[in-house]
Amino acid sequence: MKFGPVPVAEAEGAILAHSVTAGGRKLRKGLSLLPEHVAQLTEAGVDDVIVARLGPDDSHEDEAARILAAALATDPASANLRVTEAFTGRVNLLADGPGVAVLDVAALERFNQVNPMITVATVPQYQQMGAGGMVATIKIISYAVPKADVLRAVDLAQDAIRLARPLHASAGLVVTDIPGGPPNEKGVAAIRGRIDALGMDLCDVQIVPHETEALAAAISDVGGELVMILTGSATSDLDDVAPAAVGAAGGTVDRFGMPVDPGNLLFLGALGGRSVIGLPGCARSPALNGADWVLSRVACGIETTGADIAAMGVGGLLKEIPTRPQPRAQRKK
Repeated sequence: MKFGPVPVAEAEGAILAHSVTAGGRKLRKGLSLLPEHVAQLTEAGVDDVIVARLGPDDSHEDEAARILAAALATDPASANLRVTEAFTGRVNLLADGPGVAVLDVAALERFNQVNPMITVATVPQYQQMGAGGMVATIKIISYAVPKADVLRAVDLAQDAIRLARPLHASAGLVVTDIPGGPPNEKGVAAIRGRIDALGMDLCDVQIVPHETEALAAAISDVGGELVMILTGSATSDLDDVAPAAVGAAGGTVDRFGMPVDPGNLLFLGALGGRSVIGLPGCARSPALNGADWVLSRVACGIETTGADIAAMGVGGLLKEIPTRPQPRAQRKK
């Protein structure tokens, strides 16, 4: 691609690099200059313009963006993505429903190393998405790029972006009640909102006393393809009421505690083929917390191990909590 100023008389067929006002009308950058545009510029007394002129080995920005988007999601429907039309060298990949972004990070990093003018930006790995949310944007920075670089990027990142849709249609919630404890209605509403956002149905809510035996019976009986537990008092130990109830019901707890704040007191286990998520108290609020990360992955059938939860610590400081400054901030004397 050749880029720079040329006399207006020689600009036909080139791409206008910067917007120009001529004869009271604005010719916008990116415009392919036709004979009438050249005449308009000449009549307005414009002597030269800055243009980009493609060579035989170049790919126009829109063409390149379309080719690259088609490589990153070769079958958009099966990847649960919707591909927008190319415009100004940009194509967006949108979520075709609720789900979680699944990325081949290494492939995308290689893609972005081919040519600085060829870029893809995505949401973070396993980011929960709503319908229509932008999962990725492919942007060609210059007006054209070498075709060879486009083909190289295509080879490096085939099907590197997809959306995992929820595999479960329903969930059940068991809430333990403590006299004088937090209001259950607020917590149930916040969790229902999370389940709704995943396109699932909170099909059963049971409220039981904060006792191991009562909770064990409820989590065995509650409906739904996955089970959530919200306790009236924070879970403080693996032998506390909620984890102990999972064991008493014949289930297992694979992980208690996560390095995400808010969300430290989450636990994850299984009972009778169903995942069981012990929610931290912060799940009573609709604000983002570690439970959202685990719930969305489990709902979408993404394996979530203790090691996966441990890895969430980098980037897991979601917000400072002003009402709980210690021990993270030393209070002034």
